[in-house]
Amino acid sequence: MVVGTVHGLDVTQQICFGVLALSMGLSALRMVTTQNLVHAALYLTVVLAGAAGIYILLGAEFVAVTQILVYIGAIVVLMLFGLFLTRAPLGNAQDLDNDQRWVAAVVSLLLLGGLGVVLQRAFKGTHVVVAHVQTTSELGIAIFRDFVIPFEVASVLLLAALVGAVVIARRD
Repeated sequence: MVVGTVHGLDVTQQICFGVLALSMGLSALRMVTTQNLVHAALYLTVVLAGAAGIYILLGAEFVAVTQILVYIGAIVVLMLFGLFLTRAPLGNAQDLDNDQRWVAAVVSLLLLGGLGVVLQRAFKGTHVVVAHVQTTSELGIAIFRDFVIPFEVASVLLLAALVGAVVIARRD
């Protein structure tokens, strides 16, 4: 059976991408609109698993497994641990909601439009060069040579989140 291609991707890959993107978008929307903090963490799990699925579609299996192990296996567990440690409300909490949803929607749409304009003006006509990494050693070299600053920023951010969770949970 011959499958058609569009822009170098076959139709099956595009359908899989569409399903993953739709599930990620819906889960992200539910994550920020739910009133149950545990459900929000579980919706985040779906979003992160969808990102791992997209990595698989791109042929980056190592990054997909790392996504699952680090983000789903560690970050979400750390978030749930923090929720339980700080005695956050586990059911629907009406006091976590307010009447500013429309203001938030308008501001987020304005920010999205502004970001789109800035990115379009800054990168107009620029083509993104994708590094074709074949082995895990090449991936390690790319991360620690070309992307060392974002890697370190992410590690400092995670350390700050961990210290913040300990400070919040500490009994005085």
